[in-house]
Amino acid sequence: MNKIAKPLALAGLLSFSLASFQTLAQTAPAAAPAPAATPEPTPENTLVPKISLYSEYEYRGISQTSEKPAVQFNLDYTHTSGFYLGTFISNIKWLKDTAKAGGFSTNAQIEWDLFGGYKFEVAKDVTLDIGYLRYEYPSSSAFKPKPNTDELYAGVTYGAFNLKYSHSINDTFGVPDSKNSYFIEGNWSQEIAPKLTANAQIARQAYKGAAGNGALSYNVYKLGLAYDLGDGWTLGGYYKDTSAKPELYTFFGKDWSKGRLVAYASKSF
Repeated sequence: MNKIAKPLALAGLLSFSLASFQTLAQTAPAAAPAPAATPEPTPENTLVPKISLYSEYEYRGISQTSEKPAVQFNLDYTHTSGFYLGTFISNIKWLKDTAKAGGFSTNAQIEWDLFGGYKFEVAKDVTLDIGYLRYEYPSSSAFKPKPNTDELYAGVTYGAFNLKYSHSINDTFGVPDSKNSYFIEGNWSQEIAPKLTANAQIARQAYKGAAGNGALSYNVYKLGLAYDLGDGWTLGGYYKDTSAKPELYTFFGKDWSKGRLVAYASKSF
């Protein structure tokens, strides 16, 4: 082979090899995608503590702290079967004010609730919740009857809507002969923007039993917002009002039933 032909042959061989490599690269199968990460299994048991600070503790539209702030603690246990248990503790002031107005004194400044129940799906997107709730007021023995109350409840949730009925099986919050009183509530909760949830409630607290108990009955109205800050933190606020008769819920110049704003911050762990 002459000196000119040799470089030409090498160039042709190089050109052929490069073309072959490109063809193989184009026809070679793509690399298999990496397998998707296996999702973490849902824990069978969940225990969630939560601490909250409220500008006022109101329950069913009625102030429990006489417009003073409240520090609250929740501890909730849930099982994947739908079974749950929980407890709730808060400072209160309504028993001290009630005792003072009645001419006696009490050291009852705490509400301690215990509850348990079972949630289960009865149809697509429809959940039923049945349970028991005990309201305990330590150091309230001076009251006759005691304010300690037991309720049975049942609720149904469909999408953003919830309807719940609670029925007392003894005297209710210290009202004499008020067994079979009830609270029925309609609730709505919907995320309206990322991490921002709107909520509303229309409800009625009805007192049964002795003559005159019916005058204590009233309707409840609430409308609010809650914002998820992440890492278990939530900020929220709502406006609440009732149709209660002010003269029956006013103590020392403060109407526990009147409309006002309530703000809160909570942290779940």
